[in-house]
Amino acid sequence: MSHDESQKPNMALFWGCFIALVTTSFVFIGRVFLANTWAKEFGLDGVQAGKLIGIGIWPFAVSIILFSLVIDKIGYKTAMLIAFLGHVIWAVMATIGFFSEDKQVGYQWVYWGSLIAGLANGTVEAFINPVVATMFSKDKTKWLNILHAGWPGGLVLAGVMTIFLEKYEVAWWIRIAILVVPAIVYVLMLSVAKFPVNERVASGVSYKSMLQEFGILGALIVGFLVSLQLIDFFAAKPDGTFSNTAPYWAIGGAMVIAFGAYTRSLGRPFLFLLILIMIPLATTEIGTDGWISSIMENIAKVNDFNPGWVLVYTSAIMLVLRFFAGPIVHKFSALGLLAISAVLAIAGLYFLSVASGLMIFVAATLYGLGKTFFWPTTLGVVAEQTPKGGALTLNAISGIGMLAVGVLGFPYIGKLKDDKQVQSIITNQEIVAAAPSLVVDGKASFLDSKKVYDLVSYETVSDKKLDAAVDQIADAASKAGVAEKIKQARDKSSQGALASMAYFPAAMLACYLLLMLYFKAKGGYKPVELGAGSH
Repeated sequence: MSHDESQKPNMALFWGCFIALVTTSFVFIGRVFLANTWAKEFGLDGVQAGKLIGIGIWPFAVSIILFSLVIDKIGYKTAMLIAFLGHVIWAVMATIGFFSEDKQVGYQWVYWGSLIAGLANGTVEAFINPVVATMFSKDKTKWLNILHAGWPGGLVLAGVMTIFLEKYEVAWWIRIAILVVPAIVYVLMLSVAKFPVNERVASGVSYKSMLQEFGILGALIVGFLVSLQLIDFFAAKPDGTFSNTAPYWAIGGAMVIAFGAYTRSLGRPFLFLLILIMIPLATTEIGTDGWISSIMENIAKVNDFNPGWVLVYTSAIMLVLRFFAGPIVHKFSALGLLAISAVLAIAGLYFLSVASGLMIFVAATLYGLGKTFFWPTTLGVVAEQTPKGGALTLNAISGIGMLAVGVLGFPYIGKLKDDKQVQSIITNQEIVAAAPSLVVDGKASFLDSKKVYDLVSYETVSDKKLDAAVDQIADAASKAGVAEKIKQARDKSSQGALASMAYFPAAMLACYLLLMLYFKAKGGYKPVELGAGSH
């Protein structure tokens, strides 16, 4: 059904989906702005804080992919009601966590409640993306961009509210509970809406054909990422070591084998490439958004503004531009727009890593322009080029992006931040001269060795070892001076981690240019259309 056939009911449905997406960004930004608060309250290092942010992100992938497999059977409305229930449960669990007298118990409520929040967010996208792609089947990229203006729209609205509440020291549980308001709005709007039949189903494409579009290659990526998260969930010990991880690798492998045995298809190579691109794409957008308030906190203090304004500002740029995606896509083409976006993101991230004062917002403008069209335009390309994949291919690529940024992206950015802090300390001659025990044989002596997912070893700053080295300074005035220099070096260095993030859009740019050459050789980029009775 096109939007011309039934303008009014379809647009009511569209705006209900839009507000549902607004709710997911309320959940996201509410947690992002509390990253530092929770890190201090629960005593977390950079990687651990990243994992707490990530636990609210990667479950998105689980629910969006699982619901994509069954959503045509259970119905879009059922998925919507499940999402609403999840959003309410998260608000309740976070509130309990806040009021828990035992900090460890409070952390567990926040941690597991964040998982519920991530599942609810994924369930929202599991139904809104195929609904809108079906409603506007002749103009998918344009309307998916407009739909996904709901994400930055929610970031702006919730961000301004959160900054205001933080200024007046309103308890953080209230900042979380606010998300219930848009959740109530979307459940009221969509409970009475009539949802369309998915384009794949209406065209007669079989369920198996849908799975074959995704294929073994796509399942391989999902299986690997799921295994990592299962290891973190069930094999990680409090001391940083791991129990036997083999069963969890076996679960991921079994998923791939079962999927391959049923589909007997590697999947579309084009889709697999887009899946690979989605990993750095999600880290560039969602990962940077998730960490930017924390990274910019200290430079913001120096310049007397709330670091959350950087995220709110870039989100406002996204909100406006996504509503005008139609003519922009028409002028540059979907892949051309993605390539231009990658160039702007590279420049913006590097500039943000060195900017100060008002120049931070000039740099943020470049970053905001760069990230605006990444996600929805990629969904548009998937919807246009793999329509046989129906809800699965459209949603799975979002799911993989969120899963990757949750299990890999956020911890990795946390490590980049910690690495920059280490370098800022050991390369500061005044600090090293006053406290020589900080550096032994040219290497930092104040690090703790840890492992993430029992796969990769990393080193993080040990505040205990750092303090012990400073305590060796006999003169009290010198000791205080060195401690202050270390604090300043750590505070200033975090911003530099953004420069390392520019490698992600650089890799994406190379891929987009190759795809543009591929389609040019085929006579140009053209959407694939399904006819009645396709199979």
